[in-house]
Amino acid sequence: MSARRTPVRGLADLTPLTRVVATPWSRIVRGVGLGQHPSGFDPGEADRIRWSFARLRERVDDAHPYTRFAAELAGTALEVTQGEPLPAGYVAGRVDAVAATVRGLTTPYERVTAASILLTTVSTLGLTADPHVAARVGPLVRETLAAVDEIRPDQIADENQGRHGDYERVAAWTALLLALAHFEPHELPVVPDDAQVAAALASIDRVPSPFFRGRGGSTLLSAVAVLGGSATVEEHARSTLAWLDRPHPAALQPAFPSAMSPAFVAAYPLLTMLNAIAVSGHLELLDAGRDRLAQATDLIAAMAPVERTHMALYHVVALDNLGRLDDQLPDLDAFVEEVVGQWRSIDPGRDYFLYGISYAYLVQLAYVTGRSDLVTDTMVERMVTPFARLGATPAGRANRPYPFAYVLNVLGELGLAERLYEPRPAYGGTSAFEHVVDHLSPGGRAEAARLYMLDHALVSWALRQRPPGSPVPGRIGRHRLVGVHGEPVLGST
Repeated sequence: MSARRTPVRGLADLTPLTRVVATPWSRIVRGVGLGQHPSGFDPGEADRIRWSFARLRERVDDAHPYTRFAAELAGTALEVTQGEPLPAGYVAGRVDAVAATVRGLTTPYERVTAASILLTTVSTLGLTADPHVAARVGPLVRETLAAVDEIRPDQIADENQGRHGDYERVAAWTALLLALAHFEPHELPVVPDDAQVAAALASIDRVPSPFFRGRGGSTLLSAVAVLGGSATVEEHARSTLAWLDRPHPAALQPAFPSAMSPAFVAAYPLLTMLNAIAVSGHLELLDAGRDRLAQATDLIAAMAPVERTHMALYHVVALDNLGRLDDQLPDLDAFVEEVVGQWRSIDPGRDYFLYGISYAYLVQLAYVTGRSDLVTDTMVERMVTPFARLGATPAGRANRPYPFAYVLNVLGELGLAERLYEPRPAYGGTSAFEHVVDHLSPGGRAEAARLYMLDHALVSWALRQRPPGSPVPGRIGRHRLVGVHGEPVLGST
């Protein structure tokens, strides 16, 4: 298979943003780091994005205000990236319109996530060069900071109800702080003060499940480090690692449709914490409590192959960010070939998690390591054809937008999103996109907990329409990882 484009040619091409939030989980579930790997404006892709939102909104009948927000934001991004001159004040008006949809969202977590994506978009598309747009940044940040304070614990209605605690608050702080990291200090008339950052970090300790505390807390620690709080991060990272080492009640372990090994449950928070260590520059934490790299290697070896398809991407990026890839995985090609080759024995239609999203991780592992040659036409075909089977059970139908969004995002980065829009016998002659959207429940209500992921995938596609090589703006674009660059982390002491 010949991909129309390759996002990166190997790990050396990764931007600081990708190194901080490299995985599909951060982008699609949390809306952080959308629009990575810009490829340039393509009129056909722009039309497809607009058509997708129109079809989706027609089906959900605007019952999902988050979809309305995402459609408005994507439409604005496409108008800007198409490169044609826009009337004076037009873009500021469009930003106002998107901000209005943000204010109409029903929960404070949604408002923070959406506002953070809007702020990131304003910076990523260079809209602050317009003084009318720049004047809107401060009020939006103030509103978003206030919305964070409204988030209450244990509001996530899913199979892990009661294990989250302040997990949503941790995720919201992460999204907002990383959005602010896309700006230069002089562009922000409002920033969180020290007390607010301290409150954000304190929320990590109020997530009861080690699985959620480790992976959620690690992204927040990375965000604080990028904004110059590396010294503060050290104590919280150390205490989180020590807490992960303790025995924890079985009732706090995560619940998903696929059985998960103890190795997988332990590896996910550990590997994300390793990445936070790399971002903060506190490499001495690799020996905090135990040899953390040896622990990671043992856990990777102990997990099931389908679990390794997820965790291999986290492992490789964390090791590279730490500057330890060569000594920990001396034969990277062999490792990647073995892991990516697991697609042949994995059925992505078995369930929505772990199996349904496994191929998205494999594809991304292949291209970030410069091995896009491992992504074959047969593999892509298996990615785009399982969604009818995923609807065989009520749980599969309700969660089907989850794996579909992962696949749409990663194929879009390869320039292969059109494969999801081609008629196929598996869908009775319609496309995968039409099948998934046309089989949503009335108003999309049964899928409400997952539908926003499809919104994120489409927004990310729209943001990738900016010119190839567009720099990552702000402090996150200038962030240096000591393990990669051999320089002090910006803002650290």
